[in-house]
Amino acid sequence: MPPVNKRTTNNRKQQTIVVGPNEAGKLPPQAIELEESVLGAIMLEKDAYGSITDIIKSPECFYKVAHVKIFEAMQQLAQHDNIDMLSVIEQLKKNGTLEEVGGPLYISQLTSKVASTAHLVYHAQIIAQKALARDLIRMAATIESKAYDETQDVEDLMMEAETEIFDISQKSQKREIVQIRPVIDEAFARIKKASENENKMSGVPTGFTELDKITSGWQNSDLIIIAARPAMGKTAFVLSMAKNMAVDYGRPVAIFSLEMSNVQLVNRLMMNVCEIDGAKIRSGVLSSEEWRQLEDRISILIDAPIYVDDTPSLSVFELRSKAMKLKQEKNISCIIIDYLQLMNASGMNFGSREQEVSIISRNLKALAKELDIPVIALSQLNRSVTGRSGVDGKRPQLSDLRESGAIEQDADMVCFIHRPEYYFKNSTETWDTSMEGKAEIIVAKHRNGATDTIKLCFEQRYARFLNEGENTNPFDHSDISPRLDNGQQYQTLQSKINNDIPDDPLMG
Repeated sequence: MPPVNKRTTNNRKQQTIVVGPNEAGKLPPQAIELEESVLGAIMLEKDAYGSITDIIKSPECFYKVAHVKIFEAMQQLAQHDNIDMLSVIEQLKKNGTLEEVGGPLYISQLTSKVASTAHLVYHAQIIAQKALARDLIRMAATIESKAYDETQDVEDLMMEAETEIFDISQKSQKREIVQIRPVIDEAFARIKKASENENKMSGVPTGFTELDKITSGWQNSDLIIIAARPAMGKTAFVLSMAKNMAVDYGRPVAIFSLEMSNVQLVNRLMMNVCEIDGAKIRSGVLSSEEWRQLEDRISILIDAPIYVDDTPSLSVFELRSKAMKLKQEKNISCIIIDYLQLMNASGMNFGSREQEVSIISRNLKALAKELDIPVIALSQLNRSVTGRSGVDGKRPQLSDLRESGAIEQDADMVCFIHRPEYYFKNSTETWDTSMEGKAEIIVAKHRNGATDTIKLCFEQRYARFLNEGENTNPFDHSDISPRLDNGQQYQTLQSKINNDIPDDPLMG
């Protein structure tokens, strides 16, 4: 193993390993002369520090330990004071590291090694690239060593390697500052494209008319949280949307199910599309008419651009890797995750589950921006909802989001699913009985639009949500739309797939 020197930074609690010479005597990537030039330029040029902070993001970008300590002092000065040779010397004195870096003489020598500040940014970029290369070498050496250890679990090791690669890639990502004109051009182009759509929506339509009026469809780069207590219909709601997006609008959708298997998900979709009781689908006890109905209508799902993944305990880093591949190969328009609290941020250490959920939600938002598509994540609500009394008390609030306030902060939209019938149908309390067989979709947070509450119908037999007034009779074919390549027709219905049949394990 190559010799290593461990040091702990102020910005990261975990230890950063600085790579030393390897067995072949090769020195790790470095640019000592450029490091000296950049540090010297920062002390000479007033605006030099600000021009390189988005390139050199941490002291660990420097290879020489003395330079790491000098840049740390510069970071401290930049918060409240100008950076020059004398102020750096004083800050190093306060830190107790002046003699470690070579004393005042070495600091003064740095300024004398600056021929010109004209190439400062270019030099900083080289330093940052060398640092990334060292990180890759360090990661590879660590993984190689563990791979030889037979006590290591290979799956855990692969996940650790993926986490490290993701962490390194995040360091290299930066967005350039641009003048507003090209941004306006892009925004104008999107508005024009939306105006040309028949549905007049700029985002991915859900198929729920009133919800689409509020959102104009789920918008690209948005993180949307769909939250509810168990048995409210979270999975039903998003599977309904997946069917609508993929079948009715031809938008490819990826579903990551951490709770159900792929077969269970498909059973739910068949209940929705084929209008056959879920118990019959699972048992296979169907009448001849139901068999014909199943065979006729299942064809609309066979070639639908719906991609499912039922990896249990999926990490946010695995999700990113799979989602990027799906975006590249299938051009997916939306990602659905069922559900957020079952994910993990494997390979990272956290003081609490709340911190881990915060990292997950932050990375989901970053993924939505990176792929420029909406990411929809289901989330549980805490038990405080069930503890509140009264009709209004059962309505979920933003404070009910389970395990982390960061979910609310990171989300562009938060929607709750609320079915009063679930709480009050067999209760002595007075409630609005017109809500029987219906659900409220509460848009509680909408960063780019209005908040509101819409009503949808809930058809428990087929576990699906429908627009109010939509035809729900499986044998009434007056509302049929041509969809199939072979000329057959099927009835367009919104799915509502998370019903509350007490003895049905699929309905949680």
